[in-house]
Amino acid sequence: MDLSYPPFETIRPDGSPAGISVEIAKHLGEYLHRPIRIENVPFAGLILSLQTHKIDLIISSMTDTAERRQSIAFSEPYLKIGLALLIPKGSGIHRVEELNTAARKVAVRQGTTAQIWALQNLPQATILIFEKEAAAVREVTQRRVDAFLYDQMSIWKYWQLHQEKCDAILHQFSHEDWAIGLRKGDTALLTQVNAFLRDFRKQGGFEKLGNQYLGDQKRAFRELGIPLYF
Repeated sequence: MDLSYPPFETIRPDGSPAGISVEIAKHLGEYLHRPIRIENVPFAGLILSLQTHKIDLIISSMTDTAERRQSIAFSEPYLKIGLALLIPKGSGIHRVEELNTAARKVAVRQGTTAQIWALQNLPQATILIFEKEAAAVREVTQRRVDAFLYDQMSIWKYWQLHQEKCDAILHQFSHEDWAIGLRKGDTALLTQVNAFLRDFRKQGGFEKLGNQYLGDQKRAFRELGIPLYF
């Protein structure tokens, strides 16, 4: 996993991994009676690390896409979410379609489905690609771009942090499923991972993690009428 995406994947002050994905990995290890070792890999390098056997699973808030399925396999989804926009306060932007002009600049994070969606659906805009989401957010707060396109929960979080400088368009315009990535051909492990995900959900594991790490987001999304499946 890429430990730069709190509250799903992050690092504690003592250097140890933490977050929702880390908890999922630990519970998966217990379910399989196997030790778990977390490798911190830049998001853009996760699939290559899986293919070259440096890691065995990707548990890193990764969206299951047709393009990625050409390279790897995916488990059943464990979270359904959509893309949203962080925009400069008072920008007058109301819909994502308004960004598709030559005058607009849109920030995305490298290697994400937001980057893929923007390149495919906003061909007239200038797409600026950043390795870290914090850099993309800074471009919005300093009004150097017209929007940061990213997942709904992160956009909500950054909106809360920068309400004096930013607005958010949270109703999704692209649906996504997050899943665990595996090597093609690891069918036995895939069967075990899917069995774990079903059992963990049945036992209330996802609900517990959601309440622990995403309580504010869940309440806010309910009030806004935005579905969040986790």
